[in-house]
Amino acid sequence: MKNILIVVAHSDDETLGMGATIARHTANGDTVNVMFMTDGVSSRSNSTNSACKERHLAAQKAMKILGVTNLHFFDFPDNSMDTVPLIQLVKAVESVIEHRNPDTIYTHYAYDLNIDHQLTHSAVMTACRPQRNSTVHTILSFEVLSSTEWSSPSTPTFNPQYFVNSSHFWEKKQQALQCYAQELRDFPHSRSLPCIEALGTLRGATNGFEKAEAFYIERILIS
Repeated sequence: MKNILIVVAHSDDETLGMGATIARHTANGDTVNVMFMTDGVSSRSNSTNSACKERHLAAQKAMKILGVTNLHFFDFPDNSMDTVPLIQLVKAVESVIEHRNPDTIYTHYAYDLNIDHQLTHSAVMTACRPQRNSTVHTILSFEVLSSTEWSSPSTPTFNPQYFVNSSHFWEKKQQALQCYAQELRDFPHSRSLPCIEALGTLRGATNGFEKAEAFYIERILIS
């Protein structure tokens, strides 16, 4: 069995990017930990303490649906993680790694438009420098609609090489997404249910599956 750590900037990123894969891991008996770097809402002009609590509760409900019980909430500034020295972000990630000893980490793609996604990726890669005593041997990054595909065309395009058959777990992803209903948008916004469904179908059909989630391989070490 695997020991998984998922590091995301905002709660809902994990479900958008890899909700079905999370459900697959927990169904397989793998240990899954999810680390949330920010509250996901405090940067908004109409944000309140109540909104932060609601988002926190939404994350707990979504993770329960996907079978995850190990949650780690941090309070870095939402959509302002660039105001924090990178070393602080790194130390936060290192603290969870030292506590949970994961062998596999999932996180954001390096060139997402969202600055919090970029810095979360940087923090993970820095915390997971390949050293002899590290437990981490696999690092994969995922795509998040309304960030990954909106990045500048001058940056490297998300070009996945690792695909997970999500056909049997897509319903779980849909259920978990409903917990984040306030974060979803109406079609044709890319963070709409029809677009999320379409991406899952595209990633699946181009690889012989009904549904799939796609990942970019950052590192795989085999000893």
